[in-house]
Amino acid sequence: MAYTAADVKNLRERTGAGMMDCKKALDESGGDFEAAVDALRAKGLAAAAKKSSRTAAEGLVGVAVSGTKGVAVEVNSETDFVAKNDQFQDFVRKTTEVALATGATEVEALKAAAYPDGGTVADKLTNNVATIGENQQVRRIKHVAVSSGVVVPYMHNAAAPNLGKIGVLVALESEAGADVLEPLGKQIAMHIAAAFPLALSADDLDPELLARERKIAAEKAAESGKPAEVQAKMVDGAVAKYAKENALLSQLFVMDNKTPIAEVVAQAGKAAGTKITLVDYVRFQLGEGIEKEESDFAAEVAAAAGLK
Repeated sequence: MAYTAADVKNLRERTGAGMMDCKKALDESGGDFEAAVDALRAKGLAAAAKKSSRTAAEGLVGVAVSGTKGVAVEVNSETDFVAKNDQFQDFVRKTTEVALATGATEVEALKAAAYPDGGTVADKLTNNVATIGENQQVRRIKHVAVSSGVVVPYMHNAAAPNLGKIGVLVALESEAGADVLEPLGKQIAMHIAAAFPLALSADDLDPELLARERKIAAEKAAESGKPAEVQAKMVDGAVAKYAKENALLSQLFVMDNKTPIAEVVAQAGKAAGTKITLVDYVRFQLGEGIEKEESDFAAEVAAAAGLK
């Protein structure tokens, strides 16, 4: 499988490994990008990263809440300049409100929904592309809800009210009052923005991610030269550590770096005299998972690595 200078660049940005280490990893993996990531991690040449936040995608994340339900929507643009445009911001805000009102869970359903100014969301999007002169796309949606309690919104790096780079929603189920739940939800939302959990609990983590971590841990353990039974314990321990660090409820609260989020919620419920349950959350970071386009840096990589 062939690879390009852009692949070397993306691998370097994804892992933090050196350029020549990235090229070697791609050579050894036959150009398989994800296998190269795993190889670098197994060799200790890459950080045990979560997901890279360095992406080329621009635009805005919008959040909206009404009563016991909330939604987050991501709309992408080509440049940050457009993300600062009043027309674009108004579109993201209203589209997020449409998603909340209609309950649309799929992008195509949202685009087919009626837009407040007339026509559909898709019609308005097409008009924006024509008048602003830059491609824009509604990328994703996620809803959360509780039967009793609150959904708390939080926007990190806000560009405008409820619009920004990292949008978070926290769903707390409880009979406690908003005076208790909203401050708690805000603190948990700030934690989520900073800590980037991959799932609510360890049981919710993607099995493929866990299998991948187990494979990486097994390769590292094998290099230790220790007895098989010791290696097995090393692997189990590494996977358990990964699950603990990436599941929200078991992550250590960023405010004190010692109390698991589950315990933070339990303590708040005890103080309020009623149970509080963190039932769901959303964390949308602008552009996460979108591959970067080749830039001038690729030329630098090509020259140094001997690629075209």
